[in-house]
Amino acid sequence: MSDAVTIEVGLGARAYQIRIGKGLVAKAGSEIAALKPGARTAIVTDENVASRHLETLTQGLAEASIAATPIILPAGEKTKSYAMLERVVEGLIAAKLERNDLVIAFGGGVIGDLAGFAAGIARRGMPFVQMPTSLLAQVDSSVGGKTGINSPQGKNLVGLFNQPKLVLADTDVLDTLSLREFRAGYAEVAKYGLIDRPDFFTWLEKNWREVFAGGAARTEAIAQSCRAKADVVARDEFETGDRALLNLGHTFGHALEAATAYDSSRLVHGEGVAIGMALAHRFSSRLNLASPDDAARVEAHLQAVGLPYRISDIPGSLPPAEKLFEYITQDKKVTRGALTFILTRGIGQSFIAKDVPQSEVLAFLKDNLAE
Repeated sequence: MSDAVTIEVGLGARAYQIRIGKGLVAKAGSEIAALKPGARTAIVTDENVASRHLETLTQGLAEASIAATPIILPAGEKTKSYAMLERVVEGLIAAKLERNDLVIAFGGGVIGDLAGFAAGIARRGMPFVQMPTSLLAQVDSSVGGKTGINSPQGKNLVGLFNQPKLVLADTDVLDTLSLREFRAGYAEVAKYGLIDRPDFFTWLEKNWREVFAGGAARTEAIAQSCRAKADVVARDEFETGDRALLNLGHTFGHALEAATAYDSSRLVHGEGVAIGMALAHRFSSRLNLASPDDAARVEAHLQAVGLPYRISDIPGSLPPAEKLFEYITQDKKVTRGALTFILTRGIGQSFIAKDVPQSEVLAFLKDNLAE
């Protein structure tokens, strides 16, 4: 374990560690045995991850004498549903896991969100470990305790804050991701630079090819992202203040995901975030908050790595601007009807903008849909 990078999420009695390194799936048994001696586990995962990595995990757990019950779900965003939540909770109860046993969320962001939510409500709360298998989950959704499912009315509208006991991010498993999935996760990496780390964004502009290729640059990018998120979560665990900055690009992005009915063949979460970040910078320029050069720089980087950055990059037809606007008003970042956006004054200068005029947003959406 000495070659793993360890980052502390400082939350007092609920503090936990993020470990980033190679081979952590196979070594998970010793980690979990130390964390919860004598605990039995349920592994919540999806069909894709199970076919590639479940045997390695269960073997590692068995070597540490840890019993494991797999709960294997369909892959994809549509799994973040009431029906699948019920399936996981009932699976935990059927396995006769007790309140102090352990749930392992072994997958991407969908599985992490769903399993963390199920752990938070089964038997009035069970501890869980995040083992993220996608880049997006390793740098974002596995850290910070946000868990939940989607409602037909919008993304992530049902859930709770539930911090994991440990995050194990095995960089080896990223080699099995498709290029599209890796790119989608990279959008969240770039986000940290655009929020408040302009030097990191500049580093990514120079080193993104090495991040994609793997090795030291990839580990560095993941570690920097996790440090950035851990810092924000430690300051504002329940998103009452500047944790909202982590939603850069998400208000637009979530609306676009809802508009495509969470059809991953058309748009996955990270792609929605990429378009959303470009829109946030473009909207900031339109409001004379930032230079159009900054928006152009963001778009150029997203385009260079192969990410979509315009609404028109989404295949298929989309609803009119009024419907997209309706999805935005359903977003969790609306307070008493007032729209809150994460906007920017430049690269790495994001801020929380409250009371954004609804007429400006609607006009902006109409213009961008017409591109």
